[in-house]
Amino acid sequence: MGNRRTYGPNREDPVRGYADAAMEFPRLLALLLLVLDWTQPGLSSPLRPICDLRVLNHFIQEARDAEGAMKSCREGCGLSQSVTVPQTTVDFDVWEKKNALEQAQEVQTGLWLLQQSLNTLQTSVTNTAMHSHIDNTIRNLLSINAVLRSLNIQEFTPPANATDLEGTWRVSLATDLLQVHVNFLRGKVHLLLSSAQACKPDVS
Repeated sequence: MGNRRTYGPNREDPVRGYADAAMEFPRLLALLLLVLDWTQPGLSSPLRPICDLRVLNHFIQEARDAEGAMKSCREGCGLSQSVTVPQTTVDFDVWEKKNALEQAQEVQTGLWLLQQSLNTLQTSVTNTAMHSHIDNTIRNLLSINAVLRSLNIQEFTPPANATDLEGTWRVSLATDLLQVHVNFLRGKVHLLLSSAQACKPDVS
């Protein structure tokens, strides 16, 4: 049997999570400012890779915040149509047999699908408080793409038709979409960044 893991809802103490995030805020702020600077048009690739996984953990925490806010939202928070999202279940036997390029392409495809789906959600939602969470979530996805560029991962070319992609499914609920977003970051994105060649000690 393959070694499979589904990245489902996390039940950690939310108070502890917020406290940990607050303790790391000064360092994270400096790192995030660098990431956001690198997303600006016309700038070249960063000189050194972003290998600190606390940057990703910050994005995961904010993704959880958005998911929690959506679960509490009672009006003007729905998707206007179903959207295509990436599968979040990881078969480690299959994942480890893929080369770095294949892993990167799978993650980049998933991030692209999430961005397209979140854009749809952004136009569907009329709740002002949720708009803030969704806007922030989309900005964070752009920042994650900047992190990937810092690791010398090849630029992603979006497919012509998302329905032809493998390893996807469709959701019609905003809460499902945001849960997929959290689980994809915790799963495949974390796996890719934690094993990035540019972050290994023997790579300058």
